[in-house]
Amino acid sequence: MSTLTIVIVSVFILGYLCIALESVLKINKAAIALFMFVICWTFYMVNPMPYLIASGYTGGEEGMLAHIRHIIESHLGETAETLFFLMGAMTIVEIVDSNGGFNFVRNALRTTSKRKLMWRMAFLTFILSAILDNLTTSIVMIMLLHKLVSNHNDRLVYASMIIIAANSGGAFSPIGDVTTIMLWIGNMITTGGVIKEIFIPSLISMVVPVFILQYMLKGELVYPKEKVDEEGHELSQSQRQILFVIGVGGLIFVPVFRYLTDLPPFMGILLILSILWIVTEIFYSGVQVKQGTFANRVSKVLSRIDLPTIMFFLGILMAVGCLSEIGVLTALGQSLDKMSGGNHYLVTGVIGVLSSIVDNVPLVAGCMKMYPIAAMGDFAVDGIFWQLLAYCAGVGGSMLIIGSAAGVVVMGIEKITFGWYMKKISWIVFVGYIAGMFSYYLIRTYLS
Repeated sequence: MSTLTIVIVSVFILGYLCIALESVLKINKAAIALFMFVICWTFYMVNPMPYLIASGYTGGEEGMLAHIRHIIESHLGETAETLFFLMGAMTIVEIVDSNGGFNFVRNALRTTSKRKLMWRMAFLTFILSAILDNLTTSIVMIMLLHKLVSNHNDRLVYASMIIIAANSGGAFSPIGDVTTIMLWIGNMITTGGVIKEIFIPSLISMVVPVFILQYMLKGELVYPKEKVDEEGHELSQSQRQILFVIGVGGLIFVPVFRYLTDLPPFMGILLILSILWIVTEIFYSGVQVKQGTFANRVSKVLSRIDLPTIMFFLGILMAVGCLSEIGVLTALGQSLDKMSGGNHYLVTGVIGVLSSIVDNVPLVAGCMKMYPIAAMGDFAVDGIFWQLLAYCAGVGGSMLIIGSAAGVVVMGIEKITFGWYMKKISWIVFVGYIAGMFSYYLIRTYLS
């Protein structure tokens, strides 16, 4: 490993520690992530040619800058897709929520028992994340949580449960997580294979932590007071139901849109957002409201998007992109394979732990490039390695709150600190993670 590589990795580690100590340093994690991202790429530019040659670049120094610009734009494009998807999904959910679209779901979940509510929300989150995706599901469930739980300390526990259930639910579905989508499109796993083999381990990885978390809740629920509509006007029940169907139904349609058009998922999200926006304006057209048209209200919804969380996402993903370009992630995967002696449970288990530290997308992408699909054995289609990778990369991201897109979003909305989550929740997630892996071992050994 070159000196420059060591410097870049050290910058990332130092930045990561500062993010972890956000509550102590009193510096917003988004600022640290952005600084880390720019500094990593700045050091990369000190001597980029060795990295370019290692990645297969055959041009000379004349075309080097243009090629680097293309690399950065490529990483930025992939990151922007995630960010626009996130912003679109958050806006859709907020529009539906602000107009009472989730009221009947909230009413169905209502109970005076905190523990019963946790189990109901856990299973709903688990199922939705397999149909939608873990990111969108987390946003929907957090919005519902705000209507059901008023105590902030209790909400932290429920929010942690949502992260766990969303990531576990996304792990057994080919469209539930970015990494499973990658493996599915790359023909490493099939829809039937991953559901058949990973469903039970994913369910166990959710049930075990929720069973432990429920004992952190005491007493009965006190529901938050209903908010009065800012504009002094409420839509009819049928109009609310229409908004719910367009919003949530549209989110479910996004994977279908992607399949039919081969366009990126964020374009499907923006299509649904535009349709929802048009319909809500039609509903409010001709209605006299106190503070202007509904277009202004939608602008308010857009202004409520948590921009620091978006900036944090940008910084983290772009910094990880730099680590990917200098070959650190691929080298790490190769080292793990050698040290484990080919034990794929150990390799994927460690990758799952690492996915809670750095983004699981480049980790999975690196593994896909390292190991070609084999005709038979652990690396065959639906082989042990690929199915374990889908499980571990998805569920493992719950161990740290910044280890998954769902965790980052919930962290921003609920203002959960890294330290609180690591102290209270991480060990609980790890117990469920190991339990799920053990169940997979039993299934593959004795039932397959």
